[in-house]
This record gives sequence, C-alpha cells and structure tokens, in this order.
Amino acid sequence: MTITVLQAEGLYPDDKVEREVLGPDVRILQAHAGSLAELPDELCSEVDGLFIFRHWLSATDIARFPKLRCVVRMGVGYDRLDRATLGARGITVCNLPDYGTTEVADHAIALALALRRGLLLHHDAQRGDPPAPWSPIESPLVQRPSTRTFGVLGLGRIGTAVALRAKAFGWRVVFHDPHLPNGTELALGIQRARRIEELFEQADTLSIHTPLTGSTRDLVGERLLRLMPAGAVVVNTARGPVLDLDALERCLRDGTVAGAGLDVLPEEPPREPAPSLLQAYRARAPWLAGRLIVTPHSAYHSPEAVEDIRRKSAETMRDVLLEGLNTNVIPVGQSY
Repeated sequence: MTITVLQAEGLYPDDKVEREVLGPDVRILQAHAGSLAELPDELCSEVDGLFIFRHWLSATDIARFPKLRCVVRMGVGYDRLDRATLGARGITVCNLPDYGTTEVADHAIALALALRRGLLLHHDAQRGDPPAPWSPIESPLVQRPSTRTFGVLGLGRIGTAVALRAKAFGWRVVFHDPHLPNGTELALGIQRARRIEELFEQADTLSIHTPLTGSTRDLVGERLLRLMPAGAVVVNTARGPVLDLDALERCLRDGTVAGAGLDVLPEEPPREPAPSLLQAYRARAPWLAGRLIVTPHSAYHSPEAVEDIRRKSAETMRDVLLEGLNTNVIPVGQSY
C-alpha cells in the first residue's frame, strides 16, 4: 500500500530532500494552501502523514483526513495542534526538539545585546532630521553585563543555549524552570530561582523560553514585570501569548521596563488594527525610540536551518510511518 505524505504550505521548490529521506515508494505531495480548510476533500482523503509548519490543525481539519496516522510539527512548539482530537483518533504527533536551537539562542542574545548596548537607540537618533549630536546617549538601557543578572524563564534546549551564551558575555545567569531536577544549575554553572518571583526580582535582562500551555498563557504580566529592577529589558523568542503585550506597553511607558525585543506576538501576523504597542512602534513614537525591536518570528531562520527542518521533519516521518519508531513523539490527549 502506497504511503502518502503532504506538505500543504508551499514551503519548498521541490521534494529533493524529502525524497532522499523517504525513498522512492512514498508519495510526496505539496500544496500552496493558506489554511488546511482550502485543501480539497479528495486530497485530504489520501494523506497518511501531514507536515505542519505555520498552519493550525483543528478538530474540523483533522476530520477531513480519514487515513491520517502521523503529524509532524515542523518546529519545537505544538500549540497549533488540537492534540486532544489527535489523541482520540490515535494519530501519532511529533515535533522537532533539536531544531532551531542555535539560531533562536543567537537571536535572543542578539536582541538583548542590541538593546543593552544602545544600538537601536543611537541608530534611530543618528538618522533623525537633524541627526542627534555625535555623542553617547545616557539611557537606562545601557548596562555592563558583568555587573548585572540575566534571567532565563524556561531552561529547555534553547533556554540552556541562551543561558550559556549569556554566561559567556559575563552576565550572572539565573533561571526558573519548575520541571527540571535539582542539580541542573550545578552542571551549567548558573543559579536557580525556586520561585518565578525570585527570577523577576533579580533579572535586569529576561529572556523567555517557555512553551505555550494553559499555565504559561499570559504568564508574564504586569505583576511580574513590575518586580524587575529599574531599567529592565525583556526578550521573547518563545511564544507571543506567554507575554501580556498590553502590560508590557504600560511598563515601557512608565519606565519600569527600559526596552524589549520581540520575535513573537500574541497573534501572527498581527490582525489590524494592530495592538497599540505595535502601532506606536510602526509610527516611530518618540517615547519608544530605540527601546523596542520587533522581528517577524524569524529567530529560527537561516539557510542551514531550512535544510535542517526539511531533513529532520522527513526523518521523523520516516521513522514513524515506515519504521514503526517513536522518534520525537509528544504527549497527546489535551490541547491548550
């Protein structure tokens, strides 16, 4: 029986990588659908394995794939998948836990350093009309890492990579992750905050690396942000809904938070009218000059990462559908 797999988002110009991994006997289909709802029923009825990148996979979508046996989320997070329905159907769900670690960690540190060295602050000032004076700008953004604390919220693979990079730049590194065993901090040479409040009270710069779950949605809100030391910087390369954007705006406006770097937003792409913080950013509001960096969920991206995601996704699909392995299988039975 021929196995059919589908990549529905038109990501690649060919199936060369997937063919190399899956072999000649697997039927590899590509579509260019803006959502799974756009796919014709006859196509959905043939699919055994489905690759998901940015699409959402709802219960309604799942019902249109009667033969579906495996879903591979082409990334680390899986909040876009209705895992309760997938679990009820007995469909195997996988992600790519070893994908994008280098790029996302580098991106998080780049955002932190760009803010902490005042790169955007001075860049915006020097392209003003007229340009600002040829001298440094005094700002709470600018700090020496070796005199400050870098906080990591969520010490998974990416969070660990960020912690080690921050440590290399001289920051004292503290993390909070209630799911990790005692001793993790000793292995990495960093410090642990047992309570999340302790992390925010210490972190001059905070980098968010939690998955999006029921307990982490809106986790970083005004209460925690206002615990941070004066002149704080917040970086989010995890999931947008973990950070309350309105709370962040209020803390930026009153100076509680000096700057923020956001690669993710609560809704992507942002629906118009955009959140007021994003509107101020786009309008180059004077109060926000040099204090906010927004990138379009691009932290994962590099030419090497594109090759990685294709190959690792295909390898995972091969392992599950062709070889009966449990490679990268994630829990099912509940959705967030």
